[in-house]
Amino acid sequence: MSDTTLTKTRIRAGIWEGVLTGVATAPALDVLHLEQPVTGVTVTAIPDRPGEFAVQVPIPAELLSEGVQTFLIRNQGTGQTLAHFTIITGVAMEDDVRAELDLLRAELDMLKRAFRRHCLETAM
Repeated sequence: MSDTTLTKTRIRAGIWEGVLTGVATAPALDVLHLEQPVTGVTVTAIPDRPGEFAVQVPIPAELLSEGVQTFLIRNQGTGQTLAHFTIITGVAMEDDVRAELDLLRAELDMLKRAFRRHCLETAM
């Protein structure tokens, strides 16, 4: 099992940034969006921090469209998925999530009432 870790630090100016640890040398990384490679990925050693590498993934504007876009970052040599990031565009997700949560709560309340009624009916 590998102790390789890729931790996101930020997204700034259309570039996803992270820190890769647990490797002696910079590995080649693949970044995939909808099974297609994203080019321009850089992995550079961080000065005065042995075993740590800065990873930068440019997010091409042409890949962004309505909805949810997920990018996978993998070690090219091992195929291990190190991280992923998701970008949501054009959708008011907060309202959608709240509406879904309200529906789930209502369904849970209905199930609780039905279960309690069932327990009362079978206890007699």
